Amino acid sequence: MKRKIFIGAAWPYANGSLHLGHISSLIGGDILARYFRLKGDKVLYVSGSDSHGTPVVLKAETEKTSPEEVAKKYHGELKDTFLKGLKFSYDIYTNTTTKNHEKVVQEIFLALYKKGLLYIKKQSLPYCPKDKRFLPDRYVEGECPNCHFKNARGDQCDNCGDLLDPEQLINPVCKICSTKPVWKDTEHFFLKLTALAPKLKVWVKKAKGWRANALNFTKKFLETGLQDRAVTRDIEWGVAIPLPGYESKKIYVWFDAVCGYLSASKEYSELNREDDLWGEFWRKKDSTHYYIHGKDNILFHSIIWPAMLVGSGSLHLPDKIFSSEYFTLERQQFSTSRNWAVWLPDFLSRYEADTLRYYLTVNGPETSDADFSWDEFQARVNKELIGNFGNFIHRTLTLIEKHFPGGIEYPKNDKTKILKLAEEKFTFVGETIEKGRFREALKHVFELAEEGNRFLATAAPWQKIKSQKKEAAEDLWAAAATIHCIAVLIEPFLPKTSQKILKLLNVKSDKISWKPPEKTKYTIVSPTLLFVKIEDKQIEIEKQRLEAEVKNANV
Repeated sequence: MKRKIFIGAAWPYANGSLHLGHISSLIGGDILARYFRLKGDKVLYVSGSDSHGTPVVLKAETEKTSPEEVAKKYHGELKDTFLKGLKFSYDIYTNTTTKNHEKVVQEIFLALYKKGLLYIKKQSLPYCPKDKRFLPDRYVEGECPNCHFKNARGDQCDNCGDLLDPEQLINPVCKICSTKPVWKDTEHFFLKLTALAPKLKVWVKKAKGWRANALNFTKKFLETGLQDRAVTRDIEWGVAIPLPGYESKKIYVWFDAVCGYLSASKEYSELNREDDLWGEFWRKKDSTHYYIHGKDNILFHSIIWPAMLVGSGSLHLPDKIFSSEYFTLERQQFSTSRNWAVWLPDFLSRYEADTLRYYLTVNGPETSDADFSWDEFQARVNKELIGNFGNFIHRTLTLIEKHFPGGIEYPKNDKTKILKLAEEKFTFVGETIEKGRFREALKHVFELAEEGNRFLATAAPWQKIKSQKKEAAEDLWAAAATIHCIAVLIEPFLPKTSQKILKLLNVKSDKISWKPPEKTKYTIVSPTLLFVKIEDKQIEIEKQRLEAEVKNANV
């Protein structure tokens, strides 16, 4: 029976290029989508660029242009990086500036307002006396009152993850001019989280399939007591409030952005001329909703968005929340202001996307903090992708091409242990992917390649060619069939590599599904290496480039 799987991946701000830190928390979404499609399930995998909010405005001020131009420029780049560069298989990658998105945000706003879950209240907010304007939360920086991180923002601390209000910060300053703000009264709409808390507590108690960090963080937050939260701000860039008299204010970005999961689903339905396709995923109970994001986004997906869904109508709540931990670069926190980052367009101009997809799956922040280092990247590519995985495939296919140019047929009496192991992997790897244990799942696929190398070493078909050619052919067919299984098993993780392997086997990539392949004949023509070795000199250049970028940023 086909399942209905919705996958919502966090929306990056359209204010700059993507770096490794962004992708480390999002790779799981594509693994899930590709796997479920191979299983034959109905998948709706959505994301987009968060084109509103103060990060976009700040970038526009830096570049001396408009927020519209910044959002347009970087949305195009982000989309290309995801779809063309990394081969993410989004069904739709959109942005928050569409008319469709504006309509959905305003509909949810009005639904909450009509039910009394949005109310107007005076609020004292930071005002910059030098710039003569109210400061949105991200325009205010200071020391976190909880963990004492020095560069916490006025909406959230990136270090401990707690949601904040600007007045909670210790020694706050205006991010633009470093002036100490003053507090002035203004009116805003507040979401009545206090009224929604009982329903959220009941829902969270029933949660299954969440990563531990998401569940523990959410329970702790609920125990401390929810506070009503402002959903509008005195800014010019964003979705308009759909009520008269509030033209100088906009709906705040955190409310706006999470609505994207629903608006993207509706946009996809419209584009495919299936008006109620989105309803199959959002109005019915028989779908499963996965949310993929970083640790700093947990509460927006486990508290804020569910509260909005519960309050505005009977739409499907998150079922499984896969939130990653923190990811660093050479043991230091990513910093766009200091240029301490490896930018994706730059990285992909020199390295295969699948080498990064591999690294971020086996060495990413899935359940604990993780780090990217150029030395580790080189070691994993050369030793694991080439030395183990690629070696088994290349040795096998080269032997077949050399000694059996006409191909090798399926030996009907085949009972090889290696192939039986390969066929058993489909169930185990699939179940592990569905639980969000991507590292473990990929590890088992690579263990199959290790077993393949041991099988070749023991069978030694190159020695049997002269006197036991039939047995050598049977051994090589079993190895090739194992590689065929690997090509399917690896597709959710390394899609381009999967296609390369299938092409070398002369198997059509559009014919595969999540099950052991049919027994077939393998004819190999000109096997090529799957990956290029990374030399020491390249890594030294990368380290120098990183240091140079930081120096340039400080000039």
